[in-house]
Amino acid sequence: SGVTRDIKFHDGEWNDKHFTVVDTGGLVPNSDDQMEQSILSQAAIAIEKADLIVFVVDSKVGVAPLDKHITKLLRPVSDRIITVANKVDNVKSEMGVYEFQELGLGEVMGISALNGHNFADFLDKLTENLPEIEPDEEEANYTAIAIVGKPNVGKSSLVNQITGQQAVIVTQEPGTTRDSVHLNYFYQDQKWRLIDTAGLRRKNKVDFGVEYFSNIRSIRSIENSDTVVVLIDATQKVSAQDKRIIRYARSKFKNIILAINKWDLIEKDGKTMSKFIDYYKYHLDFVSYAPLVFISAKYGTKVTKLLEKIIEVRKNNFERIKTSDLNKFIKKTVAKVPPRHPSRKRVRVYYCTQAEVDPPTFVFSVNNPKLITKNYKRYLLNEIRKEYGFEGVTLKLFFKER
Repeated sequence: SGVTRDIKFHDGEWNDKHFTVVDTGGLVPNSDDQMEQSILSQAAIAIEKADLIVFVVDSKVGVAPLDKHITKLLRPVSDRIITVANKVDNVKSEMGVYEFQELGLGEVMGISALNGHNFADFLDKLTENLPEIEPDEEEANYTAIAIVGKPNVGKSSLVNQITGQQAVIVTQEPGTTRDSVHLNYFYQDQKWRLIDTAGLRRKNKVDFGVEYFSNIRSIRSIENSDTVVVLIDATQKVSAQDKRIIRYARSKFKNIILAINKWDLIEKDGKTMSKFIDYYKYHLDFVSYAPLVFISAKYGTKVTKLLEKIIEVRKNNFERIKTSDLNKFIKKTVAKVPPRHPSRKRVRVYYCTQAEVDPPTFVFSVNNPKLITKNYKRYLLNEIRKEYGFEGVTLKLFFKER
């Protein structure tokens, strides 16, 4: 229990009807626990905004006092409620469903979410009661932005600061976020999907169970994102785990922005900023193209600058260079530092073209791809960046035989 904390959104389809399911945390009315109060507050917002509410009860437990408390909360919106008794595994166990009629929330349907018993009937009933709304044709045009970092670095605070609401639960306890939370957000006429991920820890420090699956979902969030904002704690040194997260995002060719959080806790003088920049550029030299933005997620300092940088980097990701201009530049670059191989075999670079954007992909035609060393690939990559920018964008280079 307690695995689901933040509300989560998942798209579904049944009988050609599209809908979004909002999964809330377990409700505990009249609780003094801060976490349970936050869950209840979020669920109240979800209940208010939902077109339909599915009230799930446990058929094996029967009518519990907590069910009666939750029924009082739902009574004002009883016209939008479908009550389902879960864990009804077969026809025999359906007899226990009828006792839930005393809750007074209409007919109760017995289902098993685990093995699918009566589930098609339930989905039929669900979609019959949904309002007729055409699916959003623009839904696929969002930009997915993953907020990643170690536990307790301020990811959820940043999401709340961006959206201007308590969209994600925040406490002093590290590891509050256990799942990846997706939130749609509009900024300057752009449609974003913010993904607040669970804090990523080293594998050997992660126990199998809730945290293990949280790590997997965070990794998948990076894979499914367009831009990765890596939050780093300004009060701590760059850790090996910070580097692993950044390297993983780079290996998936994602746009990368380094947000240095908790900047409000740093004592500053006229040289503080330059010292910190030098420190991060040195320890994160393998991702020197990623911009640094110093923020305070708690107070909102420079968060607007971070949002503007996300737009700027995303624009860089779609930059395309004319083949003629690119080849003039590559010709000069190769002439300045010709390629060499330890075998002393002749290495030739004939031409280059930009084959793709998102991410920008450069294809080099050479006499033998195996003769292009890692150092020379790095040289070409750095020279392209010096000439054309591509701040925050991870570039792809391919070498093929003519």
